Amino acid sequence: MKQITIILEGFGSTLLLLVRSLSYLPSLPRQRARFIEQCYMIGYTTLPIVAILSFFIGSVLALQAGYAMQNFGAKQFIGSLVGLSMARELGPVMVAILLAGRVGSAITAELASMKVYQEIDALVTMNIPPARMLVMPRLAAVLVMVPVLAIIADLVGWFGGAIVAKYVSFISIEPEGYFSVLRRYMKFGEDVAGGLIKAEIFGFGVVLVCCNIGLNTRGGPREIGAAVTRAVVVSLILILVLDYFVTKALM
Repeated sequence: MKQITIILEGFGSTLLLLVRSLSYLPSLPRQRARFIEQCYMIGYTTLPIVAILSFFIGSVLALQAGYAMQNFGAKQFIGSLVGLSMARELGPVMVAILLAGRVGSAITAELASMKVYQEIDALVTMNIPPARMLVMPRLAAVLVMVPVLAIIADLVGWFGGAIVAKYVSFISIEPEGYFSVLRRYMKFGEDVAGGLIKAEIFGFGVVLVCCNIGLNTRGGPREIGAAVTRAVVVSLILILVLDYFVTKALM
């Protein structure tokens, strides 16, 4: 019963934080510097690891698919399998998971430190709402940068699959044939756009949850590490739960 109460309290406080943050949206133009800084933190610093992992995920997909499909004479469809898998599922989910581990943990640690060392209380005393200064620029930045990361993840994953399809001996599919099949079975309005919508929802939810946990940290310095761990775990669970419902809604 206690765990259910904790979950409901966390859900309610997250919704309240979302409402408060959205109410300060008109002040975003006056916070351009913070917004640009958060875009840099969310997008640029996450890009290298997104590109590396996407390349190898696409490569592994092509390798496994080629190994399995050669027995059925269907290896020419590897391009469609890699393309659809990256666009619909693996690209958005991978970006969201990396966002939770790379950015969400940093956000939680920063806000939890500010809360523990009473910097948040100082802002409130000076009549500066934390939701306006610390949360809203991050939510706006994640909405801008996550689709860019998802598109790059898709493109790099497709390229990795094409490299493996060409140079692995038991597959040997030219890039022209690989991308021709990918284009034939890929529908931008359903597959790519659906993946971008999922990435937006996942990224927004991760940043919102991490901000809420950071701002509600109580206790001493030891609680900062516990808050970071809790934020990452809750974010990963949230991504997988949302993945099911968003996928079903898009279908």
